[in-house]
Amino acid sequence: MDLEEYAKRALKKGQKREDIENTLADRIQEIRQSSRESALRLSRAVVEEANFTVRDEKKSGVTMGKFGVGSRGSGDFYVHEKIADIIGKTSAIIGSDQLDDSGVVKVHDKYVVITVDGMHSRLSDYPFLAGFHVTRASLRDIFVMGATPIALFSDIHLADDGDVSKIFDYTAGISAVSQVTNVPLVTGSTLRIGGDVVLGERLTGCVGAVGIVEKEGLTPRINAKVGDRILMSEGSGGGTIVAAALYNGKQEIVMETLNVKFLNACDILIKTGLVKKVHAMTDVTNGGIRGDAEEISKTARVKLVFDEDKIRPLVNPKVLKMLDELHIDYLGVSIDALLIIVSPSMVHTIKKALHNVIQVAEIGWVEEGKGAELIVDGRRSEIKPKFRESAYTPVKMVIGDYVATNEIESMRRQIDIAAQNSIIKKQKMIDYLTNYGSVPESLF
Repeated sequence: MDLEEYAKRALKKGQKREDIENTLADRIQEIRQSSRESALRLSRAVVEEANFTVRDEKKSGVTMGKFGVGSRGSGDFYVHEKIADIIGKTSAIIGSDQLDDSGVVKVHDKYVVITVDGMHSRLSDYPFLAGFHVTRASLRDIFVMGATPIALFSDIHLADDGDVSKIFDYTAGISAVSQVTNVPLVTGSTLRIGGDVVLGERLTGCVGAVGIVEKEGLTPRINAKVGDRILMSEGSGGGTIVAAALYNGKQEIVMETLNVKFLNACDILIKTGLVKKVHAMTDVTNGGIRGDAEEISKTARVKLVFDEDKIRPLVNPKVLKMLDELHIDYLGVSIDALLIIVSPSMVHTIKKALHNVIQVAEIGWVEEGKGAELIVDGRRSEIKPKFRESAYTPVKMVIGDYVATNEIESMRRQIDIAAQNSIIKKQKMIDYLTNYGSVPESLF
């Protein structure tokens, strides 16, 4: 529970401080074994701090949940585009504007690839699995850029009542992948969520990775070309599939996700030099094939065509059975498969090189146009990301993945204004840091 947020909301509503303090003390005692006196001392301090810092902020009026931010659908992608606008043009070789999961900068004669992934939010009670899968995800993002990962770093935030063992298990999950792939975990940060004013046991965090690559080995999405073929590896899922399994009472599926085949396959492509013949690579994560196809199409300005009969056999049979039984659209969730886009002449060579490591099949091609299409029973139909990724837990199924078009457009306009305000704020700070004049009040 966020004590500070509760206090500020109550103050904004004009509630009496004494009433707020007593209610907060009640909530504290619900969560903690503390005396009334102790709970009141804390609640009074929280309300005092909140009273000093409560303010009317210029907000977008659109919340994370309402717009599906973090839910890997079209709402999430739209916000990512706005983030890229705020960052603006940089000296990066590959920046956030290209919608890849990793960025690339040139350092002397080397190309350095950097990425960071957040752990799955529903794996707070399973810190080892959270650490394992977020590390694997971070390494995937380095590999699909054609790079060799050289280091990992982590960040762990645990709420005030969280048991310290969660930190250890989270780190152990990271280290398991680290040692198997021989990529060292070199640094990190450990903090509390909200410090003293957030009660509970919630865990969150991220793992980042750094890699190096030669220019000829880069495989960003923008390199997809008309006439290319699309290959996909088998996929057993990661954090998303684990969450789907755990929260639908199908714990046996978790074991299907615990492998590093994807990483081994990419390692072979790099060590054999075949990566230099690959045009683009990505992992099927951001809202499934629906989401990744949309992003590749936007970036490379091409159309992707998929044959569903070739895709289904590549999804782990046990995972696919679970998704079908739960009526979860497997094309709209992260199955953690490797997508490789190459010229037709390289298809056989790539498949042969990976034969003993991971199953790979040709599932489609790239042609002129925009967007993506799916062939089902010989007929083409447009395939697009949903507003949110396919609902894969009972809670997500209640929330749903649909929002009315007119409501989406209204929220987008509000988000556009908020993004522009942040750009203005950024420029004011740049001007201040350049000239050291007076600090504009609007920054705070």
